Amino acid sequence: MQAWKTRFTILDADLMLWGQLLLGALVIVAGALLLHAILRPIAVRLTRFSPLLSSVVRRCDNPARWALPVIGLLIAAQGVPDTMPGINGVQHLLGVLCIVAIAAVAAGAITGVANGVALMNPADVEDNLAARRIQTQTKVLARVAKGAVMLTALAFILMTFPRAKQVGASLLASAGIAGLVFGLAAKSVFGNLLAGLQIAMAQPIRLDDVLIIQGEWGRVEEITSTYVVLKIWDERRLVIPLQWFIENPFQNWTRTSSSILGTVMLWVDFTLPVNELREKATIMCKGSAHWDGRVCGVQVVETTERTMQIRVLVSAKDSGKAFDLRCELREGLIAWLQKTHPQSLPRVRALVEDIPAPSAPVLKPSLPPSPAP
Repeated sequence: MQAWKTRFTILDADLMLWGQLLLGALVIVAGALLLHAILRPIAVRLTRFSPLLSSVVRRCDNPARWALPVIGLLIAAQGVPDTMPGINGVQHLLGVLCIVAIAAVAAGAITGVANGVALMNPADVEDNLAARRIQTQTKVLARVAKGAVMLTALAFILMTFPRAKQVGASLLASAGIAGLVFGLAAKSVFGNLLAGLQIAMAQPIRLDDVLIIQGEWGRVEEITSTYVVLKIWDERRLVIPLQWFIENPFQNWTRTSSSILGTVMLWVDFTLPVNELREKATIMCKGSAHWDGRVCGVQVVETTERTMQIRVLVSAKDSGKAFDLRCELREGLIAWLQKTHPQSLPRVRALVEDIPAPSAPVLKPSLPPSPAP
């Protein structure tokens, strides 16, 4: 009976102590949230002049709201005696939560830096080559950095479990065949990751670049850590692994500049005055909103026994305007030919003579020689 009373007395003391700890934890959480509420407007006000820092503050706001109470509880838990029942489990849980919270804050800061760099280098301007280059590098490197943060956090969490260390040692001891199998299985994954780093550094492609891949025309809509999304002109999406760009040739129409040349091919009769066509093409280019004023040339590039081929070479600021300008010139020049020089449209000539066709000579059948008497 005395033993039961002693046990109940100890249990009551433990419950009372845990109640005090819970009350203290609530005070710490409330204080941490109050500290966050006080520091947040100060940080926003101090960073309002910098788009980069302002973006980092916004992205770290929610993770920091949860990280501060967890860090405060972990610090307070270190002062609790180890003889307190269950305190070791609580300290371990708080340690894991603290690692997760710090990783979330770091990931938010990385995302904030990437968004801030994108805001400082907008791609919706006319000459956006440098902006697209910087945004491509920033997004790819941000994804790699966040992946490294998550892997590091997972490693630290596993290191807090004693059994996980033993499992890791066992895996290292038996890493011969397993490592070979894993390496072969993950070859494409690691290849794409390395290709992503190569693309981020060398930049054969960037966001919003115009590419021709396997006969498809489209713009780079998204670059992830493993693949590229190409938005084709008819709203389809072509998903291509990053390693494909390292191993295969492709066309990049905006590698150094978005300006491009376009051609309009016409087949006309030899009677067409080329100078008049050249003057008409020049007038149409000057009156078009798609022409950039650089190139407008008309040349006879080929002749056949029936027609001559004329090439109208024009320039535009980007491929979309070049396509519209080509269509505009093609329609306008055909209408001009129909109206002013209909006789110069392609035709097939034939010479008709009022002379009877020569008749074939009539051959008399040859008689066999008569037999000798």
